[in-house]
Amino acid sequence: MQQQLMSILSSLPDPAFILTRSGRYAAIFGGKDLRHYHDGSGLVGRSIFDVLKEDKAQWFAGEIEKALESGVLHIVEYELSGNDVNGAGDGPSHSIWFEGRVQALDFQVEGEAAVVWVASNITDKNEVQQELRQLSETDALTGLYNRRKLIETLDQRLAIFKREKSQTSVLVFDLDNFKRLNDEMGHQAGDAALVEIARLCRQHLRQSDVIARFGGDEFVIVMPGTHRCDALEISERLRVHVPIVLRENLRCDATISGGVSEFNGPDRFSSDILRRADEGLYLSKRAGRNRVSAL
Repeated sequence: MQQQLMSILSSLPDPAFILTRSGRYAAIFGGKDLRHYHDGSGLVGRSIFDVLKEDKAQWFAGEIEKALESGVLHIVEYELSGNDVNGAGDGPSHSIWFEGRVQALDFQVEGEAAVVWVASNITDKNEVQQELRQLSETDALTGLYNRRKLIETLDQRLAIFKREKSQTSVLVFDLDNFKRLNDEMGHQAGDAALVEIARLCRQHLRQSDVIARFGGDEFVIVMPGTHRCDALEISERLRVHVPIVLRENLRCDATISGGVSEFNGPDRFSSDILRRADEGLYLSKRAGRNRVSAL
């Protein structure tokens, strides 16, 4: 019966590691799934500090300690890449994600408290989740963030402003006479103009800036760590570049109008800064278009 039990354990697709408090591999069962970094052979008797890079080994040791202290099932998700593993055997060259199910044992192993750690490869599931998250956060036409992601970003920046007084500015802009562009050149030309503006924003704005298509031809740019006067300069450069690029690449004459604002002390909601920037946009429209106004 014992031999049959060992045979069953050895056939498990996911590796089950018996790890002591000090991080020593006391035993390993299963691991037939070749999507792991190794099948577990050769690890028994070694330490996680021999097999993994220092920071990753320290993380594993901390999770082992948490499981031992709690005494209940401890579940973690973690990533392993080739750079994290030292000579543990052949395995995938790319980073892979695991779910670790860690349970303290009610007996000592080789004189130490120990856990059983079952590692399941969840890379495929994580990739699907990332794709779904990206679809839920991005605009299909331009690839920019959508309204939902924009509001989430503004909420985060407002919380940081309240806590740390770190300023954030917002630019709201749209294409002047966009309806006329669609009517005269067709909706494909209008879509092409929006895509070109998105490309221009990515090219000229900072990596820390968050660019979103708010709807229709309206765009919003969130500029962390930026005061209104600096945001106005950035916005002016964008306003100058847009007509040049649209004329060169699409042979259409179009300008943008915008409004800029920054967080104020009384702001309670992220919509407050959007409302002021939107008021600046309409001020620019009333003043003749092709300009950016700050409020």
